[in-house]
Amino acid sequence: MDITKLKIREMRKLLDGREISAAELTQSYIDRIDKYDGKLESYITVTKEKAMSDAENAQQLINSGNASDLCGIPLAIKDNICTDGIRTTCASKMLENFVPPYNATVMEKLNSQGIVMLGKTSMDEFAMGGSTQTSAFAKTKNPYDTKRVPGGSSGGSASCVSASLCAAALGSDTGGSIRQPAAFCGVTGLKPTYGRVSRYGLVAFASSLDQIGPIAKDAHDCAIILNAIAGYDRHDGTAAKNPTMDYTSAIGKGMKGVKIALPKEFYGEGIDREVADAVMAAAKKYEEMGAELVECSMPSLKYAVPAYYLISSAEASSNLSRYDGIKYGHRSEKGENFNELICNSRAEGFGSEVKRRILLGNYALSSGYYDAYYGKALALKQKISAEYDSIFEKCDMILTPTTPSVAYGTDENVSDPVKMYKADICTVTVNIAGLPGISTPCGYNKDGMPVGMSIIGKKFDEAAIIGAADAFEQTFDYKAPELV
Repeated sequence: MDITKLKIREMRKLLDGREISAAELTQSYIDRIDKYDGKLESYITVTKEKAMSDAENAQQLINSGNASDLCGIPLAIKDNICTDGIRTTCASKMLENFVPPYNATVMEKLNSQGIVMLGKTSMDEFAMGGSTQTSAFAKTKNPYDTKRVPGGSSGGSASCVSASLCAAALGSDTGGSIRQPAAFCGVTGLKPTYGRVSRYGLVAFASSLDQIGPIAKDAHDCAIILNAIAGYDRHDGTAAKNPTMDYTSAIGKGMKGVKIALPKEFYGEGIDREVADAVMAAAKKYEEMGAELVECSMPSLKYAVPAYYLISSAEASSNLSRYDGIKYGHRSEKGENFNELICNSRAEGFGSEVKRRILLGNYALSSGYYDAYYGKALALKQKISAEYDSIFEKCDMILTPTTPSVAYGTDENVSDPVKMYKADICTVTVNIAGLPGISTPCGYNKDGMPVGMSIIGKKFDEAAIIGAADAFEQTFDYKAPELV
């Protein structure tokens, strides 16, 4: 038995039954990282000594009978989530040597559960991208085909979960950055409702859109992690005060009588036929379980990508203005005066995609263009939210493809920003409206690459979409990647 291939709850039984120790489980993952991560590049930093120390502490809790659901479970953390005393780079030369003096709230919560931290995973620089190829340090590969991208920006987290280089991982999702790589890598990724999980300690990309969430082997494991990290946080002014719940509560309840919406725009032009057919087959499976399929329309979808990139780039240009090489971050050795120092520090520290979005954001916010671009994007945000509200008046959840295609080659699309941005069409509206969404595998194309489907729920109804994802997963023939 390869214990690294197990689900979290299966590991829990072995740990609590003293059939394995936390140290043995952790060492198994470290050995696997040593064997495969040189090929996949899913980690930026591997914290072996800390992991073994965490495992020893977790074992003491297990021996005392005080183990939580995640005690002794080896997890990986996206490298834009602050970890006290451990380098947090955002995959950027700008923060290459940044070591936070504090933990993000999600890390405090996970540490209180007694998790084992294996390391920090690679990502697109400052979470800006959908391929993890803009990382300054580790251009992650897809475990199903190392000549293809793992998606992004949480590509490192998705890749290492898929390849069993961790039991599960944390990612962040601004426009699909948890769900899209989960789809490309054949795993399950959950983007919670905006405000459901604290963003304190998450390095900001677009503050009105960012949300931390789990990537795991299946929906049940995602629910276990969400149980640990969800909740109000006084350090985060956008954290919701809505009460939390047991997010595993809808698992096993079945789909009878559940109304599932199928917006026609998500299945038409621009969506690969193999992808659309796989998701529609999943819809039929739900129908066999007793769910009711409801066709509907979302006319604003065609404007969603430009609206998203205007809003997110505008917020990014503001958030990234703090990186000037003076207080912290990369500092250039060139420059005769204050302005030249800042210009050179940013020119050397930021990659081309980050620079592109800063320029786009500054342009959209500039005098004379604010109303024409940013103002209209905010108006469209309201319209998209209203269209979702209208659908949810008649239906319980929405089923869509997660991505227009399966994972593409590492040399494709990356140099064409328009193609890259269009690839977010299926995911960005969920962030724009602040809704929860979960992506899970629903098929494989002719080349054996995973196809992902997304279930979108009403605000704070994560339990329902987790239950729906789990119901499908029980019927699905999962195929793990064959690493050579």
